[in-house]
Amino acid sequence: MPRLTKIYTRKGDEGVTALGGGQRVDKDALRVQAYGTVDELNSALGVALACGLTPRLQEALTVVQNELFHLGSDLCFLEEDKERFALPQIGERHVRQLEAWIDEFTAVVGPLENFILPGGSLGAAQLHLARTICRRAERELIALRRAEATSPYVLPYLNRLSDALFVMARYENHQRTVAEPLWDSLA
Repeated sequence: MPRLTKIYTRKGDEGVTALGGGQRVDKDALRVQAYGTVDELNSALGVALACGLTPRLQEALTVVQNELFHLGSDLCFLEEDKERFALPQIGERHVRQLEAWIDEFTAVVGPLENFILPGGSLGAAQLHLARTICRRAERELIALRRAEATSPYVLPYLNRLSDALFVMARYENHQRTVAEPLWDSLA
């Protein structure tokens, strides 16, 4: 586990940062943008949890927050450096767990019969916001993958997570007996 003895180093004052393997890159490099957005997503989930989500979602999202740290660590290292470091990484089991949660929560809320607007309860609205941040992280990862190699399960994980967050928002509204705001296509 890393030990941070000093928060500021002044090394980034010129617009560069270090990857996990020590390489210096610009702070707007595709890799840095991708793991920065994953960090933003994790923070949005922290806000959602602070809203007082239902206990089942609190349980699942605490796991997701830890996995997002794994994912950020995974992205912080170049593929060729991963053999030198013992890193937690996202794998198939993480993707399958998200699929299981999607199935579990969908069984409670039922199929989607109309497009819904982000909102409802405060917690559900925050989960919708987290979902959109997750989609941005997914887009940034796709751009990164065009330029550099990444782990094979990072993209499927983010794709499933955005779906899971959508269903979790619906579940939160359902558990709070708050009606989902429906899209009025005729308005």
